[in-house]
Amino acid sequence: MKQKIAVLGPGSWGTALAQVLSENGHEVRIWGNNPAQIDEINTYHTNRHYLPDVKLPENIVAVKDINEAIRDCDAALFVVPTKAMRVVAKEFAKNVKHQPVIIHASKGLEQESHKRISEILTEEIPTKNRKAVVVLSGPSHAEEVVRHDITTITAASVDQKAAQYVQDLFMNDYFRIYTNDDVIGVETGAALKNIIAIGAGAIHGLGYGDDAKAAIMTRGLAEISRLGVAMGANPLTFIGLSGVGDLIVTCTSVHSRNWRAGNLLGKGHSLDEVLDNMGMIVEGVATTKAAMELAQNLNIEMPITETIYNVLYDNKPIKDAARDIMLRDGRKENEFTLK
Repeated sequence: MKQKIAVLGPGSWGTALAQVLSENGHEVRIWGNNPAQIDEINTYHTNRHYLPDVKLPENIVAVKDINEAIRDCDAALFVVPTKAMRVVAKEFAKNVKHQPVIIHASKGLEQESHKRISEILTEEIPTKNRKAVVVLSGPSHAEEVVRHDITTITAASVDQKAAQYVQDLFMNDYFRIYTNDDVIGVETGAALKNIIAIGAGAIHGLGYGDDAKAAIMTRGLAEISRLGVAMGANPLTFIGLSGVGDLIVTCTSVHSRNWRAGNLLGKGHSLDEVLDNMGMIVEGVATTKAAMELAQNLNIEMPITETIYNVLYDNKPIKDAARDIMLRDGRKENEFTLK
């Protein structure tokens, strides 16, 4: 059944998801606050800054007024950076006059509050202005989805009918969706894997090989699982698409901004240089700070996260950080370590 979908955020991932929805026969209106970008999408059916050489379906309509985007929509898909999520949710709540399904496809933790994105959305959008909140997450790169590479991700919600609705919206022969009821686990895995991807990129930039890459990914997954379970997640979620799946794709691909940022850090560039030249938000930088504070509050040991925090926020030389983490006291592999 054809649905009206508002996509809030015309970055690379928002644009790719808008394309999937459009190709599935839905009416798509994409909103953003950059007038030149909106005009480009409508006039040339391109979004060159984020997805060069991609021609978008001509029936995707870009709008500058959020009210125009969300009017009578069946679902609203939030795909904005974590730091903008609360502001956009407030603007949405101020303008919406009905109860669409709320979907989000962003990955991060809010600074200061350490809240997950679904928590921000439920706080800012009254129940009279929304149905269920569904998280769309998993191993995916916009650059591959737009060229119809096979991709499989998760729709997570406490309301399984809503998760199935989102599954039906997006499913096709190259984009497969599984449902899940563990919102905490899916959001935690999505946010924290960006931290480990910075570390994996740094390992590559320092010149280390596959052994080191396997080590940081495996032990990084242990950290993600420890913190996630302490937050109330199902541990099985972390061996699924939004856990190990998302970790693999983000830690091994040049499409990953977080991996690219870490790689530049490993090659000796400063954090300011990396962020100035990236051209897009590197969510893992802010998430590292939020996760470090959250781990301290919950008394959870996260040595890789702490090491990356020391590099990003305390200017610790990256070679020293790599050496120091290798010289930590020996541990049992399967212990659930608290500080």
